[in-house]
Amino acid sequence: MSNDKLRDLHSILCEKLLEKINDPDAKSADLNVARQFLRDNGIDAVPTDDSPLQKLLDEMPFDEKKQVIKN
Repeated sequence: MSNDKLRDLHSILCEKLLEKINDPDAKSADLNVARQFLRDNGIDAVPTDDSPLQKLLDEMPFDEKKQVIKN
């Protein structure tokens, strides 16, 4: 397969994933596919003040202190 075809396939997949996650009826599986697509392509994020990622982290029910498990 040529590089142009692979690039087109990648672009089309990205567009379809965007359509899926913007659909109000998106399922958790759709979001997981998009997450994996980003991960597979080396895309990650660092939370910054007032970013959606930081807001999500603020809502998570975890204690910020690391718990140490002793054997």
